[in-house]
Amino acid sequence: MKKNLKQYSIFIVLTVIMYLFIRGFLFFIISVPSLSMYPTIDVGDRIFTTRIHQPEKIERGDILVFDSEELDETLVKRVIGLPGDKIETFENGEVWVNGSMLNEEYVAFNGTEYGSYTVPESHYFFLGDYRIHSSDSRKWDDPYIPAENLLGKAQWILTPWERSGEL
Repeated sequence: MKKNLKQYSIFIVLTVIMYLFIRGFLFFIISVPSLSMYPTIDVGDRIFTTRIHQPEKIERGDILVFDSEELDETLVKRVIGLPGDKIETFENGEVWVNGSMLNEEYVAFNGTEYGSYTVPESHYFFLGDYRIHSSDSRKWDDPYIPAENLLGKAQWILTPWERSGEL
């Protein structure tokens, strides 16, 4: 009996260590609480997210999970501005990056906020896909998220099953 208890204890400890390693360094799963990324991501979708270890590989259009110190929340938004980019948002919903208009077929209900932004080094500018209802860089006091606050890249909708698929 003691031998079995010791083996079970070792198994449980190793399982917990593996779980913490995987969650901390490889991937995690989030449940989306808001409509800000609709229709790409809906409320309640569970998203498989890989950890970011090399922020320099982030591309415009990636959907990232990050911590907002200003809002004291973990958010999911689309990267629009990379370090050094000049972003302009217009009342008609157009978004221009470095003098070129973005073609954003994924956007639902453009917002009317407008402004001009220059993304600092090691920072990123984010917008939600459901612009009229998204609390994003256009509405924050500090519109830029530092690289150290980036948690992961949303890769796959796991559930609900009818919406499952790659992002």
